[in-house]
Amino acid sequence: MRTIVITGGTDGIGKGLGLHYLGRGDRVVVVGSDPDKGRRFLEEAAAIGSGERAAYIRADLSLVAENRRVVAEIARSHPVVDALVLAARYYRSTRGETAEGIEHNFALFHLSRHLFSHGLADRLEAAERPVILNLAGPGTDLSAMNWDDPQFTRDYRPDRVMAQCGKLSDLGGVAFTAAHPGTRIRYVLAHPGLTATGFTGDYSEADAALVAGMHDRGQPVDAAVDMLRRHLDDPDPEPLSAYMQHTKIDVDGAPFDPAAARRLADITAAVLSGIGQPV
Repeated sequence: MRTIVITGGTDGIGKGLGLHYLGRGDRVVVVGSDPDKGRRFLEEAAAIGSGERAAYIRADLSLVAENRRVVAEIARSHPVVDALVLAARYYRSTRGETAEGIEHNFALFHLSRHLFSHGLADRLEAAERPVILNLAGPGTDLSAMNWDDPQFTRDYRPDRVMAQCGKLSDLGGVAFTAAHPGTRIRYVLAHPGLTATGFTGDYSEADAALVAGMHDRGQPVDAAVDMLRRHLDDPDPEPLSAYMQHTKIDVDGAPFDPAAARRLADITAAVLSGIGQPV
């Protein structure tokens, strides 16, 4: 029996993966902010006879302190974590900051993924075939990074912000493998294509109309789960790999520049230090 941890696991693709692996006999821990969605996940787990292997942890993963708390709780309860799925997302048409003073997208899409992957690395190393699956948009050009203002204190445009979120995941994956030389953990960046998920977010009227159309065009969640589960069951042998749907992306190219990953790591350390949290 494997133990699988899923951030953003109470909705959409994260939830679909969770229920799939519960159905296979694995243990699944999902993390999400909405207690009603958490309750429904547990009810669906019980309905398929997997209630005793399902757990829900309520947390606002845009807060560094909450990520620390949840990582510590999981580490105490599970000496071995076989797979970590990073699926938490929340779209914002307008800029906002967390109670810790961090721009929401930078906090949720980057800091949370950073804290979970590094924070659970020792538990993953204890597994037979450990893997981190980051649901991202790999391969975008480095120009997506707003290096001079990564938290978009000026000129906040959601399309630019979301493009940077994908780049943050790319460079975060590069930085993780560099920080853990010789690791047996396989880090996979994957985008399954447009999928009819919940598209959770705080939308302007124009953005809401656009998202409604995207939902109508998206593939079913089950199709995305079928595409992604092979990365959890049989990840590629190299430490870092990336996929756009079924197409493998070269992670040795310019979009995955190690120098850029080190630059982001320095920014990340400075942000975490600024709120009194160690890296």
